[in-house]
Amino acid sequence: MLRIRHLLLCLLPVFVVVAKEPADTNYDEAKVPAYELPDALIDLAGNEVGRDEWVAMRRGEVQRLFEESVYGKTPSQKLSVRYELIERDPLALGGRATRKQVAAFFGEDEYRIDILLYIPNGVKKPVAGFVGLNFGGNHTVYSDSEIILGRGQEKDRNAKASRWQVEMLMDHGFALATVHRDQIDPDNYRNDFSDGIHPLFYQEGQTKPKPTEWGSIGAWAWGLSRVLDYMQTDDQIDASRIAVIGHSRLGKTALWAGAQDTRFAMVISNNSGCGGAALYRRCYGERIHHMLKPVGYWFCTNHHQYQHQEQELPVDQHMLMSLVAPRPLYVASATGDRWADPKGEFLAAKYAASVYDLFEKPSLGKLEMPDANQPIHTTIGYHLREGKHDLTAYDWEQYLRFAKGFLKSE
Repeated sequence: MLRIRHLLLCLLPVFVVVAKEPADTNYDEAKVPAYELPDALIDLAGNEVGRDEWVAMRRGEVQRLFEESVYGKTPSQKLSVRYELIERDPLALGGRATRKQVAAFFGEDEYRIDILLYIPNGVKKPVAGFVGLNFGGNHTVYSDSEIILGRGQEKDRNAKASRWQVEMLMDHGFALATVHRDQIDPDNYRNDFSDGIHPLFYQEGQTKPKPTEWGSIGAWAWGLSRVLDYMQTDDQIDASRIAVIGHSRLGKTALWAGAQDTRFAMVISNNSGCGGAALYRRCYGERIHHMLKPVGYWFCTNHHQYQHQEQELPVDQHMLMSLVAPRPLYVASATGDRWADPKGEFLAAKYAASVYDLFEKPSLGKLEMPDANQPIHTTIGYHLREGKHDLTAYDWEQYLRFAKGFLKSE
């Protein structure tokens, strides 16, 4: 029997938090402190590593550092899963796509996650695609009256369609899969880890994650991998050519998902900022202590000790991006999104070059930050878009162009 807490997720009230930037927010480059980044290629014993050592040892070492100090460790326990095709329309989008709505039941049908999938028609199968979490429910990503929704959600249908560009993806021959993040772990600013996926992994008597166990970003990343699990069972999809994408906090999630799960063929971070693509040590825009009071549950509780102490972190975000190597990586910023520190996002992508160089992959290592709307596409892509904190058609145009060079969709 399904857990009541899951079935009621769609009925939870939506809390709107009006962001007010803290008084100590720094937007002055002259006030960025001097910093020294940890070297991704120096192991814990102080030895420099090459490609073989990176693959065999150092990569795992870096991932464990992120688990212990930032996102928490994802449980290794495997849950049983059953997929049920709830609805299918081979002539969706006026015949341009096949729509599937799939329920994934985990842990002896204890927990349910709903996957919305669009697959382009008229192209050679199986196809490459994108997978990402959405903020408001599957019904918000497109003006499709057949997308299943919960009670009282009709007014929100199509609310975030501009962020998903479903028709553009279909026209370019890419599939799209998405899940509402709150179905995996509610992002309600009072998260106590009681009404998401976490309890299925608790030991007897446990009521919340341990200090180095996963927070919400870890849970959301776990959910992205579970969507990929399903895509591996669908003969219309080539699961070896799937890009994971996310915006804002879900951009942080996409990076962590791609770092942990090397099955993702490409990783895309859109405006992910602090705890995502931006360097912690720059102390520019959003910082750890700004996040902890409202959304500390995104991270492991061990991360809290680094507020006002970013220089003490054993890692920084160029090392997170290094975990994606040698796969293609794309980082995007916006001119009006200083809170996410566009320069810090670019620099983190740039400094991931040392690991990409091990694999002889082109990177941003010798390049300078480009002007707005001047994208750079190497194995690491980057662009600074004019505008605000958002995921736009322009961003998708760059991601699709980049993906065609690596995922080779027909």
